[in-house]
Amino acid sequence: MVRFLSQRIAAALVVLFFLSLVTFAIIHARPGDYGDFVYSSLVARGSSVVEATRVADAARKEYGLDDPLPAQYLNWITGIVTRGDFGHSFFFNRPVGDVVGERLPRTIMLALTCHILASLFGISLGIIAATRQYSWADTLLSFMSFMGLTIPRFLLAIIILYILAFRLNSQNFGTFFSAQFSGAPWSWDKFVDLVQHVWPVVFIATFGGLAFNMRVMRANLLDTLNAQYVETARAKGLPEGAVILKHAVPNALHPLIAYQGVVLPYMLTGEIEVAIVFSLATVGPAIVQSMGVGDVYVTSTFLLVLAGTLLVGNIIADVLLSVLDPRIRIGGSRE
Repeated sequence: MVRFLSQRIAAALVVLFFLSLVTFAIIHARPGDYGDFVYSSLVARGSSVVEATRVADAARKEYGLDDPLPAQYLNWITGIVTRGDFGHSFFFNRPVGDVVGERLPRTIMLALTCHILASLFGISLGIIAATRQYSWADTLLSFMSFMGLTIPRFLLAIIILYILAFRLNSQNFGTFFSAQFSGAPWSWDKFVDLVQHVWPVVFIATFGGLAFNMRVMRANLLDTLNAQYVETARAKGLPEGAVILKHAVPNALHPLIAYQGVVLPYMLTGEIEVAIVFSLATVGPAIVQSMGVGDVYVTSTFLLVLAGTLLVGNIIADVLLSVLDPRIRIGGSRE
């Protein structure tokens, strides 16, 4: 297992390096840079074209944006590897590490919450649907799964935002806490206030993941329930509940465990879409703002972190699969 993890981590680092190259190149492929944003802002505020051009050129020189692209990438990646420095944010006027450190933990906590809820409810409802095939419960759950997989998350976010803002006159969105709880120590009232502000994000992101988990669990469990070893367990006189939970469900979980390799990035992107609509101070709005003004180091770092979560998720999925099913041999070796 140690050898396997070492090999996977080494391979992940190589993949992450090439992803950083591709990401940095794609971000710089768009026309314009932060200097153009400075120029446009100054002209919009009434500055002369000459003055705006001078300030924009000075900004490019200060931040190294007039250097060749390979030199910019080398400076960025060298700072990450040698000093843990992800660069300076032009727009936020702060180190990129501070921007990421402020917004990423909130995003990950929301994504993990959505993932846990989607897994628990999705797997449970999938078992209920499979064991009651063609019943009204199965039909209702299948319809719910279909809706969860087909309705775009941003559209659902817009609908809920419209209802909250224009029908219920609610003010509990756009921030994590009300004014009286911002900066206050943690308490039960503060936790309730947090839930009142973030429940739309959690609900929407969870709904899509729940629908996928339920659909996959139902299909896999239906196949597993017809397997020969399940029929043998029934023939031995085991209760139906024991047959399902001890024999069928663990084997039906394999595809869902493998799915964990991409589920965290999936939940992160779901949270990002909804957070942009609700203007929460998480990764999503920061990426949109940084891309809009040409703040390339913020955008590159956030996308690099998201790619890292995908690689980590795949490693965790492989480990969980080997633990769940002892028949699985890593790399074809015998354990």
